[in-house]
This record gives sequence, structure tokens and C-alpha cells, in this order.
Amino acid sequence: MTAVSVGVDVGGTKILAVLLDDLGRVLAEARHATPPGEDAPGVVVADAVAVALGDLAEVAGSGFADLPVGIGVPGMLSRDGTLVFAPNLQSASGADLATVMTERLGRRVELTNDADAAAVAEHRLGAARGIDEFVMVTLGTGIGGGVISEGRLVRGAHGFAGEIGHLVIDTSGPRCPCGKRGCWERYASGAGVARLAREAATAGRLRALVEQLGDAEAVRGEDVTHAAAAGDREALAVLEEVGWWLALGLSNLAAVLDPACFVLGGGLAEASAQLLPSTRRHLTGLLEAGELRPVIPVVAAELGYQAGAIGAGLLAASS
Repeated sequence: MTAVSVGVDVGGTKILAVLLDDLGRVLAEARHATPPGEDAPGVVVADAVAVALGDLAEVAGSGFADLPVGIGVPGMLSRDGTLVFAPNLQSASGADLATVMTERLGRRVELTNDADAAAVAEHRLGAARGIDEFVMVTLGTGIGGGVISEGRLVRGAHGFAGEIGHLVIDTSGPRCPCGKRGCWERYASGAGVARLAREAATAGRLRALVEQLGDAEAVRGEDVTHAAAAGDREALAVLEEVGWWLALGLSNLAAVLDPACFVLGGGLAEASAQLLPSTRRHLTGLLEAGELRPVIPVVAAELGYQAGAIGAGLLAASS
């Protein structure tokens, strides 16, 4: 099979690069840790992307240098390629990524928001095939979003559409890395699960986990999802609470966008089979006229951890 594009997903903890054929199938992938940034904004990230591309070049062979490259990044990416603000990727926040990436990689790149890229991938190849009105919700360290309307990606006037993790749902809630209080991602992301789990543990719940780990402050989000999968009732109760917060945010999005469905992706959605059922249960009750309106399905993404990289590659191939 012949490679036609390269897609890169830059996250807060990892960089994933994939080589795609003309059907969007992954021919090869390369993964590296996202380095902390003490240098000029974006430079260390660009250097790490260059290393990942070098790995793929060895697989692709001749012609790799001519392939279009798409790169998905978290945060507020402007239409001119400036990462205006990225609370979960501080090493690149504020960088003129279009310039930095072009200089470091020696080639032009197509930049997009990572959740937007995941939405494109799920629309073309995944859970939202044939659905032209939906919202992609990525549940990782934070919450990202991509909106597809009338079959097209909605980017907004400045390129910032889809920053749904920073919807404020509790004005007296915990401080968010973005600087505000009570953002949705403080309750329904991987970091949100960890916070709610520590609160539950210090309040005397999650007793089995605390006994196992030896300290309530040591309880992590993944500990809760693993315990819930094993049937721990107190861990299941924490995920039930997370499901309510997740449904609350979805109900607010539904009031504005009236989507045909929500597609949930990201590490948290992949790790917790209990999260979708609890979210679905709560959503109907939180929606305006929830008993009267058509059901809005909440479905799992199909492309897993590769969705953002695949979408970035698809966008590059079509640009």
C-alpha cells in the first residue's frame, strides 16, 4: 500500500505520528513522550515531532519528504497557525506554530486543533459515518471538542470553536489551568476523575483503594476506573458522579447545537466502560424537554487513540 499523508497528534504527555494510505488506514505509527518546554515556545515540541517523523521516514522510504503532514494540537489555535493559549501544552502555548514547525521540519504543515482532527476522523471513518450533525468530545487530561455541522468542521470566526472543556458549570468550583473556576474539565476529564476520587477518598469512601494504596492522596483516576471495572461499588459510585457531570455539560451543548449524537473519545472514555451508561442515564433528565425530544445517542469513538492523528493526516491530504 502507498502512503499518501502523515498525521501527528500532539498531546500533553505523548506525540503520536501515523502514516496513512489513501483510504485513511494506518500503515505505521511512531510514539514519543511530549517533552517539557523550557526553551522558546513550541521549539521542543517541534523537535519531538521531527523525531517521530524521522521514525516514519525509515518505514516509508523514498517519497516521504513529499507527503503532506497534518499536526493536531490542543488549545486555542488561530487560523494563522498561532497557538494562542494551551493550558494543557504549556511548552507550546503562545507559539507561532506555523512558523516554528515549518522551520524545524523543513516542510509546510497543516495545523489544526486535536479534537477537531478527531472529529474529522470519526466523521469519515468512525462512529459518526453518515452523521452530519454531531459533537466530538475527547476526554483526556482535559476535555476537547470538535463540532461537525452540515457535514463540515465548525472552526469559528478565529479558529477557536470547540473549546468545550472550559464551559463553566460551577462558578465556585475548583481552579482550572486556564485560570477560571469550575470549568467542565475539572469534573469530567481524566484529571476530573482524579480530583473527585481524592475528595471521595479523604471523605472516607474508596476504602478498598485507600487500603491498597496506603494513602488517600495517592488515589488516581486510573485506579478508580480499574476498581470500577472489577466491581468495586464505591469506585462505581465515583464514576456515576462523573457521568452526571459529563451529562450536564452535554446537555448545555445540546441546548446550543442540537446535535444528532455525541461521540466520546480520549483515554478516559476508552478506559471506562461504566462511564457511557451512567452518562446516558443522566442526560435525558438534564436536557430541556428531555422526555419529549428525540433521544441524542452518546456513543463511543471507534478509532481509539489514533483518531486525532488520523484526522490530522486526512485534513493534510485534502488541503
